[in-house]
Amino acid sequence: MESTAQYWKPVWGALERYWKPICQTQEGARAMSGTLHLAQAQSNRGRRGRKKDFRDAERLVKRLVAHELLLSFVPDVEQRLWRTVVRTKYQITRNRVQLQNRLRGSAGRSAHQAIQLGLRSAGASARRMPAAVANGETNHETLAALADRGFRATQKQLRDALGVCQELNPVYRRLIRMVLDEVASIDKRIEQLNQEMANLLRPHEDQVRRLAEVPGRGVDSAQQVIAEVGATAATFPSEKQLSSWVGACPGDAESAEVNRSRRSPQGQKSAKPPSKSAPEK
Repeated sequence: MESTAQYWKPVWGALERYWKPICQTQEGARAMSGTLHLAQAQSNRGRRGRKKDFRDAERLVKRLVAHELLLSFVPDVEQRLWRTVVRTKYQITRNRVQLQNRLRGSAGRSAHQAIQLGLRSAGASARRMPAAVANGETNHETLAALADRGFRATQKQLRDALGVCQELNPVYRRLIRMVLDEVASIDKRIEQLNQEMANLLRPHEDQVRRLAEVPGRGVDSAQQVIAEVGATAATFPSEKQLSSWVGACPGDAESAEVNRSRRSPQGQKSAKPPSKSAPEK
């Protein structure tokens, strides 16, 4: 079938659950009996005109036999579950970043510098200082004392910046509290998803551990890669095909010994963990 938007998924699931086992167990079944193929719609385009389902299906079969279709990689049921959990976590993490950006603007222009200073740290200071402001604390010395020793700003800079909290409108404090509550709720869900993913990949702990040892990666990145390509990447016949699918192979467009482009293809974005200068903790 063609991969048209998301409409193919329920049909694929029904065929995989009911039709495929029947084909594989019937008399005279062969190794490829009941095999499902998902073709990219672009490779099955027909002539312009009114679309006919029968003609599209007929053309789909002919091009499949002639090896003219571009087939999409559809993992098995277990791996699709891994992908769902990992991608859900990725989306929730993005929502958390958006909430942090909203928190920077929730205090209004008068306290913007103070909230910016409170969120520069990725440690506990980033949570304690805005939380104290939301709880009604107005003493700039008390707020500055909540910062860790490794905080980038000095105590004097913090006291000067946090002095505006004495005149902060109560509405801004309530807005900050609402955003902080949302961030705490998201953190809880992320922790639950981490536990779910750890349980799902428990049979593949060795693969996760070895992949997490790659410099610049960690457990999260290892789980993300395994969820996208599988625990053994057995679907890809060679490392070159895997690199091409992920989009991690630079181009080699040369003409008359002049390189025109070395850009990497777009590839599968979900299989590309973000680059980091240090391993994840």
